Amino acid sequence: MYPGQQPGPYPPQGPYQGQQPYYPPPQQGPYPPQQGPYPPQQGYPQQPQQPYQPYPPAPPQYQQQPQAPQQHLGEGEMRLDPSLTPDQRQLVVRIQQQAKTYAYGFVLGIPLTFGGAHYGITRTPIGFAATAVGLVAVAVGLFAMTRMRALKQQLRLITPDAWRSPAAHLPGARKAATLAAYLNGVLVLLSFAAAGYLLYKGAGWGAYGNSFGFGALVLGAFIPFGMGIAAATTIPQLLRVIPAGAKVGRSLYSIIMVLATTVLVEGIKGKAPLPALTGAVVVAVCLGAMTLLGRATQRMRGESV
Repeated sequence: MYPGQQPGPYPPQGPYQGQQPYYPPPQQGPYPPQQGPYPPQQGYPQQPQQPYQPYPPAPPQYQQQPQAPQQHLGEGEMRLDPSLTPDQRQLVVRIQQQAKTYAYGFVLGIPLTFGGAHYGITRTPIGFAATAVGLVAVAVGLFAMTRMRALKQQLRLITPDAWRSPAAHLPGARKAATLAAYLNGVLVLLSFAAAGYLLYKGAGWGAYGNSFGFGALVLGAFIPFGMGIAAATTIPQLLRVIPAGAKVGRSLYSIIMVLATTVLVEGIKGKAPLPALTGAVVVAVCLGAMTLLGRATQRMRGESV
């Protein structure tokens, strides 16, 4: 007992009477852990580590190019260029629709107009009824052509080749544009000559004495005549160093070459030297002009040839 402490009703107890001795927990550190009276507890069994497996590399993703719409037999549409933008593709599709209406109007209207007038003059006046129907069809074709020209103007605004070339200040680009203008001038002469050749050959075919034949002959002559008009409209574009004029001329030359090939084959079959020679010369001129126009287009763009 301490001095001044009063004895209580309970007897004093020893320091460890009725209690278990206290052992401090094992300390973690650089020293070995102290062992107590209790057996060490077993932890959870550790699972073996799996070897590191990296994820497989992702396949390279390529930017998908816009695909041209699928064409089926009998659609009568040109395959679109995959490099066109969505706005350009939409305008081209609309131009194709108007071009189809334009073609139907003229292909049906011109033979009915001229064939009906021929029948009305040589036979009975009832042929003028066909002339009236043909004029309506031609009017529909002209309206479609007007719409088509407006759509082409919109397409030119978003097409680089329809603008003046950035290399127009270079002497090489100007010379190429001048050469392309001369070549398209030759194309105008060839187209008008083809139209006159068909009208001349129509007399030997007996087309002037037959209303149906006369209508078909006028339609056949109208095709190269229209091509000549189209080629003539590209000359002012080429003088302003616009590459689109050369591309149009190259396409028209390919059509003239097909017609000249037909004349060449017919001359060989009929053993006629003059038509065969004329067809061969025109085919050679068309091939040379198409090659030169292709190079002129590249030079007007500023590309190396």
